[in-house]
Amino acid sequence: MKVISLVKHAPTAPGLRLLGMGPRLTPTNGLEKLQSFLQKNTFWARGRTKQQLGKMLSNSTVVVSLWDQNQLIGFGRATSDLVFRAVLWDVVIASDRQGLGFGKLIIEAILTNKKIKSVERIYLMTTHSSEFYKQLGFKLNNNQSLLMINKNE
Repeated sequence: MKVISLVKHAPTAPGLRLLGMGPRLTPTNGLEKLQSFLQKNTFWARGRTKQQLGKMLSNSTVVVSLWDQNQLIGFGRATSDLVFRAVLWDVVIASDRQGLGFGKLIIEAILTNKKIKSVERIYLMTTHSSEFYKQLGFKLNNNQSLLMINKNE
């Protein structure tokens, strides 16, 4: 029987970021697996380097990963000021594992984290998954506009 492991990383994910640890604190080349996982399962995170991912993790408030043995099958993170605002980022489930409740598991792990659960507002941006997030209590906000500067264009 396969065991799915949800890893709630310490803040800044030093085990994953510096030691490549996966489930049960075992070395698994976790940063390389994260890079490959994002490359395969997203359109927005393709081409991220291990150095960029390490910096991203070191500046994340909450990091959660989901593993099937030593295979990364889910990931999510959040940043926050710990009082007023938090933002969910990079919530990803392997394409062959979607629809099995793993996304909900990752979101719940992030939202119940002590650094996030008392924050006044939690934001997220999504291109194709708004219906999924609505099922989890997120609401479309028409009172604000998303503005951005894209330095890659």
